[in-house]
Amino acid sequence: MKRNDAPKVSIPLEGKVPLGDSRQAAVALAYSAADSAPKMVAKGRGLIAEQIISRAREHGVYVHESPELVALLMQVDLDSRIPPQLYVAVAELLAWLYRMEQGMEPAQTP
Repeated sequence: MKRNDAPKVSIPLEGKVPLGDSRQAAVALAYSAADSAPKMVAKGRGLIAEQIISRAREHGVYVHESPELVALLMQVDLDSRIPPQLYVAVAELLAWLYRMEQGMEPAQTP
């Protein structure tokens, strides 16, 4: 498989971000083995967050709820790679998601 042909993983996350804004927030990350780090491909609050979540579910993509991680990821610019400080948290989420998709018993929810 060529470097650019690597399968991509999409990770939508949702949650009410504890920043004084009670609207729902959502982000979506994309990652493939060819990438150096996951990339922020969508983020928003309110109606935009609802659309991110709705489109993910329409396409059978699992939506993970994590208000704390969403709060951190909302600070990442659109079309940017996540910062190294979030690698471990996102890697744990990817590993958990992989186990779920493979029908394996997830160790615990990240």
